[in-house]
Amino acid sequence: MIKIGNYNKLTAFRKTEFGWYLTDEDQTEEVLLPNKFVPESIKEADEIEVFIFNDSEDRATATTQKPKIEAGGFACLQVVAVTEFGAFVDWGLDKDLLVPFSEQRRDMEESSWYIIYLYLDGITDRLVGSNKWEKFIEKEDIELEVGEEVDLLIAEGSDIGVKAIINNKYSGLIFQNEIFHEIHRGDLMTGYIKNIREDGKIDLSLQKQGYKNAISDTSQKVLNEIKYRNGHLKLTDKSPPGEIYAQLEMSKKNFKKAVGALYKQKLIRIEKDGLYLNE
Repeated sequence: MIKIGNYNKLTAFRKTEFGWYLTDEDQTEEVLLPNKFVPESIKEADEIEVFIFNDSEDRATATTQKPKIEAGGFACLQVVAVTEFGAFVDWGLDKDLLVPFSEQRRDMEESSWYIIYLYLDGITDRLVGSNKWEKFIEKEDIELEVGEEVDLLIAEGSDIGVKAIINNKYSGLIFQNEIFHEIHRGDLMTGYIKNIREDGKIDLSLQKQGYKNAISDTSQKVLNEIKYRNGHLKLTDKSPPGEIYAQLEMSKKNFKKAVGALYKQKLIRIEKDGLYLNE
């Protein structure tokens, strides 16, 4: 069965002037791979992985282009045009994806970025983008554990923190006091499950749990900054107070105490050119 909105491994079986027709394993369905997407080396009976989408006439069509999102998934996409039908977003294919007005949380604006969920409309058999992403989040069957490492897509800010989509399926919140560097909508990062509440709401952390109780908040802040900078922070006890404050928003005195605590616990090493995370 050929699945629209997903990658499919299909077999080349018939060449025409418009391109190659591909078929599924059971040879019960076929789809055209237009000439502009056909690899030069393709020949009959070759297996090829393609993405299936709707062309301008709503026919299922194959492409070797790589979309930024698949059906059942979320991504942060940019609006390239707003028309009488809705907003069109760039999802990595030649044909832009439509987000109808009925699937917009508020009027979407050209050049702005939004979290989009992609689904196949069961009535029209068309791929549709939705900015009402929260209605597609799994809220009942939460198969996560406290402490588990997860993939995060940063969605939007709130009064108390930042919402993130977890493993392309769930939604959680990173509280403001858990954020030690700038993050933006659309950022992809690693996070950790801090708590799963009785009502199903999920608390997230951007740091592995374990160090928090052993070191002070200032030490944790320095440690987080070293991690954020790929394991190397170009600050030492010789750095000017202004430089320390600009990067960490703390005094030089507190910085030196924090570094000393981290060094004693062998979490970092101190070199002439800065602080390094111990592996």
